[in-house]
Amino acid sequence: MTPVELAKYLDHTLLAPEATSRDIAKLCQEANEMNVAAICCSPSFLPLAQGLLSSQIAVACVIGFPSGAHASEVKSFESATAVKNGATEIDMVVNLGLVYSAMWLELGDEILAVRKSVGTLTKLKVIIESAALTDEQIIMTCRVAVTNGADFVKTSTGFHKSGGATIHAVELMRSTVGASVGVKASGGIRNRETAVAMINAGASRIGTSASAAILAG
Repeated sequence: MTPVELAKYLDHTLLAPEATSRDIAKLCQEANEMNVAAICCSPSFLPLAQGLLSSQIAVACVIGFPSGAHASEVKSFESATAVKNGATEIDMVVNLGLVYSAMWLELGDEILAVRKSVGTLTKLKVIIESAALTDEQIIMTCRVAVTNGADFVKTSTGFHKSGGATIHAVELMRSTVGASVGVKASGGIRNRETAVAMINAGASRIGTSASAAILAG
């Protein structure tokens, strides 16, 4: 896989709480130079990010980040506001309390509410925190996400104490959602070898803050 081909898998990401407008401007400049698939940033930076990016690069925004424990109505409002401000992709964190309690109907209702709030043209990625879940929980969460309109399932926020993406989780998520739904591997992916391994396992996107290092090999 050439660097140009690999770049099309990358969501160039900056989610540090201390990030500044200058940092986001740099993120966009780097994204343009590398010609990645998307940037991923926090909601407050969306108007700035939209104005600095090539039209060929998607703008992803995290929602309910990083805990996922926000009220469903808040996630829906945050998602709709993000789209209004230029987001073309929404990376929503699930409520792990609902997953741990096996409250699948409630989890589905929350995902569906976000789906409805952003419309059909916006890609919806559902972050499941796979490292914090059992295989059975991963499978059920992915099924609920897809049933309620997710375009992607995503491994991790990168902020959970349990860790980030694993080959096993990506393989399991891919086998669960099938070929028509995206799988985004995120959390701890910092070099080309790991990124390619995730893609070979079934990832269709890679979320990373180390895009330059990955493309440099």
